[in-house]
Amino acid sequence: MTRALLLLAGILGVTNVGAARAPTTSGGAARVAAIRAADTAVTTKFEVAGVSVILRRNPANEVVVANLYLLGGARQLTPGTAGIEAMLLAASERGTRKFPGSALRQRTARLGSAISIEAGDDWTAIGLHAIRATFDSTWALMADRVIAPTLASSEVELVRDLMLTGARQRRSDPDDAATELADSLLYQRHPYAVSTSGTEASLAAITAAQLRQYHTREFVTSRMLLVVVGNVDRPQIERLVRTTLGTLPRGSYRWTAPPALPDAGRAVAFDNRSLPTNYLLGYVPGPSATSADYTAFRVATAVLSGRLFTEVRSRRNLSYAVESPFLERAHAVGGLYVTTVDPNAVLRIMRDELDALQNDRVEEAGLRRLEQQFITEYYLKNETNADQANVLARAELYQGDYRAADRFMAQLRRVTPADVERVAKKYLTNFRFAFVGDTTKLDRALLSRF
Repeated sequence: MTRALLLLAGILGVTNVGAARAPTTSGGAARVAAIRAADTAVTTKFEVAGVSVILRRNPANEVVVANLYLLGGARQLTPGTAGIEAMLLAASERGTRKFPGSALRQRTARLGSAISIEAGDDWTAIGLHAIRATFDSTWALMADRVIAPTLASSEVELVRDLMLTGARQRRSDPDDAATELADSLLYQRHPYAVSTSGTEASLAAITAAQLRQYHTREFVTSRMLLVVVGNVDRPQIERLVRTTLGTLPRGSYRWTAPPALPDAGRAVAFDNRSLPTNYLLGYVPGPSATSADYTAFRVATAVLSGRLFTEVRSRRNLSYAVESPFLERAHAVGGLYVTTVDPNAVLRIMRDELDALQNDRVEEAGLRRLEQQFITEYYLKNETNADQANVLARAELYQGDYRAADRFMAQLRRVTPADVERVAKKYLTNFRFAFVGDTTKLDRALLSRF
């Protein structure tokens, strides 16, 4: 599910783990300088009582982030249990053994800390955001949610109702509907086809007893990757983990990269709705995160996004939102996305720009300018400790080494115009499109050109 993150914010009153904030221009240079200085922070990997830990000791500020990744994501689920792990962690906010009922929420609020969850394709994460002075106290709250959630039936019913409301809202929102439809085409016969946020049918059927059974069976230390970023030291983390998470059973889980996405050729799915704006989203499978093509593919989608923005939005004002998305996974996904009142005009432009990318070399000087812009935006998007924790986790799981995160800039600088042209030809083809809107406004033959 490319909608992989369970956006419980506004539904359950929590926020996403490491949610990215839109960068502002004010003080941007200073923030980049601060982030680069923070790159000198010492990062280590170790194991405590069966829990794998990555610690980036960053003394640049007093904020501490600890993200606990329960590995497996969609591969832990079946269509009948879709959303079970997300429901369990959401319900854990309603009380634990040490902090029953509303005591946990009240204590979190008094500390001024945040505990957030997200359910993704490859893991479910629960994370804390605190300052150094309240880190231990906030850790106690988060750890008890993982170790000993009460999962009272009445509280589970409240969470179920909220999650069902979210599922219905996703179905009614045309943008979400386009994403869900595109996912269904891309992930046919793949583990990601199971929704980690759950469906109306699965959420309605999951019982409190099932949640307790799932917790006993699946909350084991071998499934856990803990990433901590902040001004804390290893002995402190070892003490906290050993006395809390480390008391859980070890289990026998072993992380492996998910299978590659099937290249099933072109496909189109339509959701005909009488809307003033039409939504078009198409995906293609890309290279694996361990491939030499991965960074080049990322750059190619960035180049295409820039060109589409210029031609579709800036020059012709045909859309407010247009891009070539890049989905960072163990196996990358690229795509084309637009919301527009004139899909035919936009599709012709997209085809022209894609042809240019696949057949004409990007100018070296232009690529270097894009590279500098990319680097600046990369630093800004990863300025917070929470963002850095997610980068380290993805590098460890997708590339097999958390240190790969620090090699990204060097890899980016090695991408050449020939690389961009080559990967565009190789991967940006045979799109699988989802269209939500007024199908009478669409020339379907245009989609067959992709």
